Amino acid sequence: MQTTRVPVADGVDLAVDTFMPDRAPADGSPSFVLVHGLASNARMWDGVAARLVERGHAAATVDLRGHGRSAKPDGPYAMATVADDLATVIGALGWERPVVAGQSWGGNVVLELANRHPDATRGIVCVDGGWLEPCAAFDSWEACEARLAPPRLAGRRRSEIEGYIRGAHTDWPETGISGTLANFEQRPDGTIAPWLTYDRHIEVLRGLWDHRPSEIYAGIGTPVLLVPAETGADERVTQKREGVDMAMDRLPHARVHWIDGDHDIHAQHPVELADVMLDQVADGFFA
Repeated sequence: MQTTRVPVADGVDLAVDTFMPDRAPADGSPSFVLVHGLASNARMWDGVAARLVERGHAAATVDLRGHGRSAKPDGPYAMATVADDLATVIGALGWERPVVAGQSWGGNVVLELANRHPDATRGIVCVDGGWLEPCAAFDSWEACEARLAPPRLAGRRRSEIEGYIRGAHTDWPETGISGTLANFEQRPDGTIAPWLTYDRHIEVLRGLWDHRPSEIYAGIGTPVLLVPAETGADERVTQKREGVDMAMDRLPHARVHWIDGDHDIHAQHPVELADVMLDQVADGFFA
């Protein structure tokens, strides 16, 4: 793995990790760019990247603005801004039309990337996201903010957070556990703080509130693979199915593949997810 920093705006640069196979990828073999969700980080994709490299593909992961090791401006965090940042990263990598996958909020980011930069990718993958439209689920921004504001975790003991993560995700591989821990700054006194501060988290959430995937589906010419998580039968899953069905009805070139698991499928089932994406390459969907 090699880490570089890519300038995307005045005073804003992003940390990008690249993973290369031992042998040069075969001609026509696509590379992959992997994009995390809200309050997450690039390391959550380590297991997926390892599988892609094992199968002979180059992969890159990125900490988006405000997250992980990247610059943390006070703003803007509008979806268009974040998608443009991602387009700049793709240009800096020099990879011709990679497949770009995003999880949760990152799924909306890669959808907006396909909307604003249709020639940047050969296909996008929306992993338990991409259809997120909180403006349709809440009566007002204030109600959305009150419901989805993050917990105040700064100052908690690292051992407490790690214990909770391991206890809640007993079937996750170590890459998923370490990736989740990388969401936090590890302080010398043994406490943690989220890399994405509370105020910036709210700014990113507001950018998601303002995003309208349902209004742009019809104009997305890029092939789109939707990979929702089958988390069980409850109201949220019913709403998810409705969102996925709408996306499938309106996207001109789309497929869907459900995976049983948690919201963080990429951390829980990295090999399965990587293989699902590679299947789309093998059968020509991501041509």
